[in-house]
Amino acid sequence: MNRPPDRLERTNDFTAAAWLRTALLAGALAMLALAIAPGARAATGGAASAAPVVVESGADTTAEGPTTATAFNEAELSFTPFRYAGASWYGGKTMWGRSTACGQVLRPSTIGVAHKRLPCGTPVKFVWHGHSIVAPVIDRGPYIRGRAWDLTAAAAEALDFEGVGRIQYAVAIKYARAGL
Repeated sequence: MNRPPDRLERTNDFTAAAWLRTALLAGALAMLALAIAPGARAATGGAASAAPVVVESGADTTAEGPTTATAFNEAELSFTPFRYAGASWYGGKTMWGRSTACGQVLRPSTIGVAHKRLPCGTPVKFVWHGHSIVAPVIDRGPYIRGRAWDLTAAAAEALDFEGVGRIQYAVAIKYARAGL
């Protein structure tokens, strides 16, 4: 009962300061966890050291899930959250045999996409009505207002994408800062 008269005030001040420090620390830890976790990789591997694995068949169909086609080993890549953007497809007999902006020859079976800013070879995952595909950026374009992606004829076929629409996409984290 022999408390100094200002003891209660010091306790309240200390409690407010402690709450402030705790809140700042929790916020800093949350920011750190969000910044590190999606891109965390072991020093001796991960997506940065993995070579793309080309799939021969083009599309796998299973009774349990959606159709998936990929030009990369998707298990070794991590992607940004999905977004939506306008897309169309390009190709056809008049374009087959021509070289793309990234130096690849466009063929009917070429799985790839065109984007204006992402570097050549950037893996991008697309989802359209239950079908998904991971395709590299192989060309520049599209040059039509409102569209961010041009899919090759083979990529559009793997997705059952028939023309123009808004498509879900996610860029591999390694390349995500390059220009979305």
